[in-house]
Amino acid sequence: MRISRFMSLAIAFVLSALLLLPQGAQASSSSSLKSSDILDGQTDFAGMDLKVKEFVSMKLEGADFTGADLRGAVFNGSSLRGANFHGVDFTDGISYSSSFRDADLTDAVFNSALLLNSYFYDADVTNADFTFAVIDGVQLSVMCKTASGVNPTTGVDTRDSLGCSEMSEAEAE
Repeated sequence: MRISRFMSLAIAFVLSALLLLPQGAQASSSSSLKSSDILDGQTDFAGMDLKVKEFVSMKLEGADFTGADLRGAVFNGSSLRGANFHGVDFTDGISYSSSFRDADLTDAVFNSALLLNSYFYDADVTNADFTFAVIDGVQLSVMCKTASGVNPTTGVDTRDSLGCSEMSEAEAE
């Protein structure tokens, strides 16, 4: 069966039109990221796989996240005062408007983390790696005052990862 030239042009036009029409938007639901399996009031997360979990407006004061895998996790408006993040991997994680006051961040990895509008007063950042992390200037100054050591996992100097040596003396005070 032979297709006429007119018919082949018509088919080509229809196919082209279909390809050029806007496709329906694919909505991404954050419900798959929600920490619905985390019980209200739970504070022991040590060693858990919490990749891409979302902690929204949670009170996690004193929670134990020791050694947890928090890659891609999100803390949004959460209170983490005095929490233990010793040795966690928070690579590509996001913390927005959360408090890490008095938290133990020793030996933790925060590579490429977005730590915006979050507070780190009196947090222990010894041996932590913040390579490519985005941190508010004031909080960066706060952390540089006590930053020291080398991360045991990545081998990166904490002060170097924070860019403490690049800060002016006025910023560091």
